[in-house]
Amino acid sequence: MDKKSINTISAAISRVLMATVAALLLAACSETKYVADGQYLLDKVKVECDTKAPGINTSEMAELVRQRGNSRWFSAAKLSLLTYSLSGRDTTKWVNRVLRSMGEAPQIYDSAATRQTLDNLESKMRNMGYLRATAQVRFHTRGRKVSATYLLHPGMQYFLRHVRYDIQDAVVALVLQSADATHPGLQRGMAFDADILDNERKRITEILVNRGYYRFNKEYITFLADSVAGTNSVDLTLVLHPFRQADGSSGLHPAYTIGRTRYLSGNPQDTVIPLRRKVLRGNTFLEEGQPYMASELQNTYNHFGRLGIVRYTNITFRERPGERVLDADIQLSTNKPSSISFQPEGTNTAGDLGVAASLTYQNRNLFHGSENLSIELRGAFEAIRGLEGYSNSNFEEYSVATRLTFPRFIAPGLSSNFRRRMNATSEVSVAYDVQNRPEFHRRVFSVAWKYRWNDLNHHDRYQVDLLDLNYISMPWISDTFRSEYLDDTRSRNAILRYNYEDLFIMKFGVGYSYNNGTHAIKASIETAGNVLNALSKPLGMKQNADGQYTLMDLAYAQYVRGNVEYTRNVPLNMHSQLVFHVGLGIAYPYGNSTVLPFEKRFFSGGANSVRGWSVRSLGPGSFSGSDGRIDFINQTGDMKLDMNVEYRAKLFWKFSGALFVDAGNIWTLRAYDEQPGGQFRIGEFWKQLAASYGLGIRLNFDFFIVRFDMAMKAVNPAYDDARGHFPIVHPKLSRDFAFHFAVGLPF
Repeated sequence: MDKKSINTISAAISRVLMATVAALLLAACSETKYVADGQYLLDKVKVECDTKAPGINTSEMAELVRQRGNSRWFSAAKLSLLTYSLSGRDTTKWVNRVLRSMGEAPQIYDSAATRQTLDNLESKMRNMGYLRATAQVRFHTRGRKVSATYLLHPGMQYFLRHVRYDIQDAVVALVLQSADATHPGLQRGMAFDADILDNERKRITEILVNRGYYRFNKEYITFLADSVAGTNSVDLTLVLHPFRQADGSSGLHPAYTIGRTRYLSGNPQDTVIPLRRKVLRGNTFLEEGQPYMASELQNTYNHFGRLGIVRYTNITFRERPGERVLDADIQLSTNKPSSISFQPEGTNTAGDLGVAASLTYQNRNLFHGSENLSIELRGAFEAIRGLEGYSNSNFEEYSVATRLTFPRFIAPGLSSNFRRRMNATSEVSVAYDVQNRPEFHRRVFSVAWKYRWNDLNHHDRYQVDLLDLNYISMPWISDTFRSEYLDDTRSRNAILRYNYEDLFIMKFGVGYSYNNGTHAIKASIETAGNVLNALSKPLGMKQNADGQYTLMDLAYAQYVRGNVEYTRNVPLNMHSQLVFHVGLGIAYPYGNSTVLPFEKRFFSGGANSVRGWSVRSLGPGSFSGSDGRIDFINQTGDMKLDMNVEYRAKLFWKFSGALFVDAGNIWTLRAYDEQPGGQFRIGEFWKQLAASYGLGIRLNFDFFIVRFDMAMKAVNPAYDDARGHFPIVHPKLSRDFAFHFAVGLPF
């Protein structure tokens, strides 16, 4: 981005900020504009506790408050309310309707909501074992605004002294006795907590519904509690009541087995389900002659739900008269097997405008087993400006990619039970890409076989790239590009030259990810060239002028590459959260390679990294680019470190905001003459960490998020002098400002 563009953007931002501040100042004077006489605007709400009570968290208790004040922008300005206050009273005008729909109406204090909140708080504390807990509210009034503080008085917590199980069904008692031998339930010393008691009801219910008790539910379980006078102890009896018949009589709970299974079409126009019988049985976990199990019913729903051809599944049971047998009807509604889609798009690469379009054919049921075949044809054109000495000034790209995905493991040696129970896909893909640039022509042919799976009961996901072959060919390089960068001994660049030679990559990789909404982990490792290197001498492979072994006159890449990321999400309240992220990547070329392939090298800067720098403009180390035409090659490395912290808050309507601080850089593990200052050194790398800070605006459209991030450099390792090294003290907008537009959150 040139200086003129940056100045234009900064001027526009300044005008918007000034207008926004002026509007907010005017609106701030009228927060109570729509508060009628005799009413109060609920300003702030707090929850406090008079003592440190185990299990009582005031932030969690605040979620029970029935009425809160208007949302605040970064816990400060009531931007939603102020937006609403900007509207006029005439709702027939569209501008007033828009402002009201985007804003938030004033929260008028409601005494009924306060009484309900007090009841909720007291009920919650008593359910946690604080049987004599009370709550009160205090008000602070200022003009037509009122603030409420809820005070919690939990008192003494009660604990279980004696626990007795009264199971009024002899058969069920034997089942639970066997289960409790390894998983004990309620015990002496536990808090008299309603959640603990309810979890025991759920545990017993889960045991029984997975042992044939189709009609059992937790309402058959109740508790009798007796507090011990003068103490904080409770004697508890769990009662499991007998089965209630339709005529009002009681008896043993019935245990059911699975009978016959029928498969029905849920499509009105079809009578036959377009899936093979083997596929239907393979995704059904309800086995004839086996006890009814709720977990196997859920497994059946899950496995049919992951088939791309299936739109929805409905399973019903029919009880045979006079028998404890359930016949199952599995009704499947399916999608159309084939579809064709066309997607145009616009592109902008460093100011060069272009267009692209893709045509995709998809078959979701190729072999009547929900196999998904997709064939994508893509073309792109970009007008490139400012290239002198080249006969053609445009970029063209054409590609075809075919992918076939099987909703199961396709591999020998795996047991049928393992294949059925894992939510797995096997994928084979073939792609060919043609790129014609003014400087060179490039061809990439790739073939891959991959596995992906996850355990349905956990948050873990796994991936294995069993085979990934890439053949990269450079059939033509312009004389100008070759003479300036590849052949001239004065400007020869080993990294650049390596990435403009024909190359063969044969890699194997594994990946793992975990995400429970609070903690997220991503890790992967891949290696390339090891098998070929082991076979080089036995097969008598030839060596080229650089000493590299070749396969069919092509040098092959050899390296190892690992990457790990961790993200921690800390909710602060209903509308804000603090997110921490750290990422580390290391790659090392060895054996047949001294340089990593360009696609495997790390880069820093951009919308998902250190946002004070544009993409591929930071590092490695203290290196500073000097040739804009090839810095995209030079500013890459073998190692990457990213550290980010971001405060996210909902603003109003679909707008959210973020304040962030980023730090990190890239380095090389080897010393390269063309990247001075870029090598990683354990005693100096911390001095080369870059840092930036900024503000982000996000538009949440539910299905996707549009993100605008504005950042400023804080520490710039490319400068040695204090003025340039610490722009946080000596900021310069034209040098230190970066603007990013992206889709999705940064991490």
